[in-house]
Amino acid sequence: MKPSGSFVCNMNALSPGQRLRHGELARFLSSALIAAVELKNGYEFEFSMEPATYDALTEITPLEHACCPFFAIALEIGPHGDLCWRLTGGEGVKTFIRAEFGPWFEKAST
Repeated sequence: MKPSGSFVCNMNALSPGQRLRHGELARFLSSALIAAVELKNGYEFEFSMEPATYDALTEITPLEHACCPFFAIALEIGPHGDLCWRLTGGEGVKTFIRAEFGPWFEKAST
């Protein structure tokens, strides 16, 4: 997918099995999402600290980075047990994230 700007996903970076697994993980994480917080240079997705959610985030992170190497990705556990997955990058990355993770934003706004 090539949105406006210089962000291009390299879908060839993932095998068909990895793409399938990435989709499964993304759907699971979308259902577990608590909030999406806009940052200056990206978004932070907040989840409750559940082992299955943490495991899904640690599994999806290298897959996401393989196909979208322009992301800076951080996984953080806060002092109050909050679990955050942060996607950031250069100018225009927020538009790309909103396009790629559209269902996550729909879930976070309900």
